[in-house]
Amino acid sequence: MAELSDIPTLAELEARLNAVPGLDAQALEAESIAVLGRKSGALTAILRRIPTLPVEERRGFGAAVNDLKRRFEEAFAARRELLGDTAGASAPRLDLTMPARERWRGGMHPVTRVVRDVTEIFRRIGFAVATGPEVEDEWYNFLALNFPADHPAMDMHDTLYLEPAGEPAGLEVQPGGRLLLRTHTSPVQIRVMQAGPPPYRVIIPGMCYRNDAFDPSHAPAFHQIEGLAVDEGIGFVDLKATLTYFARQLFGQETVVRFRPSFFPFTEPSAEMDVRCGVCGGGGCPACKGTGWMEILGCGMVHPRVLDNAGVDSERYTGWAFGMGPARMAMNRYGIPDIRLLYEGDMRVLGQFAGGGE
Repeated sequence: MAELSDIPTLAELEARLNAVPGLDAQALEAESIAVLGRKSGALTAILRRIPTLPVEERRGFGAAVNDLKRRFEEAFAARRELLGDTAGASAPRLDLTMPARERWRGGMHPVTRVVRDVTEIFRRIGFAVATGPEVEDEWYNFLALNFPADHPAMDMHDTLYLEPAGEPAGLEVQPGGRLLLRTHTSPVQIRVMQAGPPPYRVIIPGMCYRNDAFDPSHAPAFHQIEGLAVDEGIGFVDLKATLTYFARQLFGQETVVRFRPSFFPFTEPSAEMDVRCGVCGGGGCPACKGTGWMEILGCGMVHPRVLDNAGVDSERYTGWAFGMGPARMAMNRYGIPDIRLLYEGDMRVLGQFAGGGE
């Protein structure tokens, strides 16, 4: 059997290995390719000779070659590290003057933040959170809330109806009427009152859907937050005091608010509540339609028919309710001029809120 020391190629490589610590950077890289290169490296060529050796010599020969390969790799790595440290004293490999690549930090969406903050404000004054289904029927979404059967809001141009697969359009699928995507969170008020006797104090956040044009102040899919309070002896003054407290907690103690008479089928009397526009400071802009005021919610005393429809004694109990759009409130709070900026996914806008919420 031939001795490994008799193989000239290995002996020559041993000599070359001893010379590695004296190579400069350019010679080092050339030697690395010459010895370890996958296509034409000396060790690669030696390994290809193994199948030509006698069977009894292959194992020892292969072990010797692999050991030499390991030693070359260690020698090359040590020499590179030494050359790198020497060069680093005068010429850093990293340009420390370059700005770091900014990492994206996730943040809470402005509308989500407003929903969270509004909910927390009302929780502090004794309101519980209630939720309900986004797919409703006509009774819960309209009729129980004192909408007449021919109210324009029930037409297709406002409401998105859901027709069952394979059934003709317009089919009434259940006793409560056609199924639809709820146009407001008010159906949850009916469900809360049906669940048990008063008193009720609930805040109701959720998504709503309407067949609206996507413009600077409207979106076809949007968040809404409603509130309901029903008890003995509460009136409109309680409603105004509560909502004024809420607005100043959310927008600041210097917030100017106003209430305007309005009409809603489910409340009587009814009002709109406005705050001074935070985008233009009251001077008039597209977000506030030039009025200087931002309408943030509608409110009023719960209509006695709504109480009766939900099984609450309207002779004994009174209540008030309100509904608001957190997207418009986010616009006023953060000075965002167009509601579409909140939903288009433009990170130049949303990135300003990154890291600002929990």
